[in-house]
Amino acid sequence: MMQRRAFITLLGGAAVTWPLAARAQQAAMPVVGFIRTTSPDDSAKLVEAFRRGLSELGYVEGRNVLIEYRYAYGQMDRLPGLAADLVSRRVRVLAATGGTVPALSAKAATTVIPIVFTTGDDPVRAGLVASLNLPGGNLTGISAFAAPLGPKRLGLLHELLPAVTTVALLVNPKNPDTVEEAREVQEGARAIGVKILSFNGSTESEIDTVFGKLVEQRAGALMLGSDAFFRSQSNKLAALAAQYRVPTIASFRDYPVAGGLIGYGASLTGIYRQVGVYAGRILKGDKPADLPVQLPTTFELVINLKAAKALGLDVPPTLLARADEVIE
Repeated sequence: MMQRRAFITLLGGAAVTWPLAARAQQAAMPVVGFIRTTSPDDSAKLVEAFRRGLSELGYVEGRNVLIEYRYAYGQMDRLPGLAADLVSRRVRVLAATGGTVPALSAKAATTVIPIVFTTGDDPVRAGLVASLNLPGGNLTGISAFAAPLGPKRLGLLHELLPAVTTVALLVNPKNPDTVEEAREVQEGARAIGVKILSFNGSTESEIDTVFGKLVEQRAGALMLGSDAFFRSQSNKLAALAAQYRVPTIASFRDYPVAGGLIGYGASLTGIYRQVGVYAGRILKGDKPADLPVQLPTTFELVINLKAAKALGLDVPPTLLARADEVIE
């Protein structure tokens, strides 16, 4: 009898100990916070790239690192609360992605927890870091420097549509990154004799309205600002551009993949992979103050020939030759 009780006690002790050990192991894992301006569905490929970057430093989600995700679903005013929540959970690293607003929200929430950001703006001008090479403080990250690419996208449109003299520019007024981008586009337009009509859009209903207005004002083409909200609306924007027969260029490959005409910009998956790499380096002991702000090294020009044909456009061979991907 004593042996049976001893066996049951031993078995019971093991049954209790194993879950406790598992919980203790999980609690000991470092926790990384991840904030993004849009939704989980829109962010899936970017989150995968972020995890890939972490794995390059030996961190695999669920095995030796935990990730707490927070999404603003396009509502910028939610970002400060999301950042504060992750700070209260004492994450080891906070990835603030999707633009300058989440980065500033994270910065306002903590001066201690390391932050890795993505931004389309100059992070020095935005007040995120002291300099690109020596960020200082608790922030570092990756800047897509979207503003200088605006004139390049305009140049691609001009190469495809040399007779078009009026181009619409759609920006999200809630994103401070777009201010400099719009200024750069205006300067580029003056250099080639093109007029820019600026439109604001931060909701789906506003996007619907914009297309009607730009057609009324006889815009011959449309440029989409490099805002995460527009990327999340790629399918809708491609459908509206086809419906209104407006040649449109975006800053992301998701747009031509969704059926739009052209996408040109920094590789977003490359940027988010680097965010993961930096988060992993910080988990291993590197300080954000010593990690230079990275600039993108991979850019993608994607052209959808099916969309061009539907619009009655012949894409110049010189433009096709420069494309990284052609969708037929």
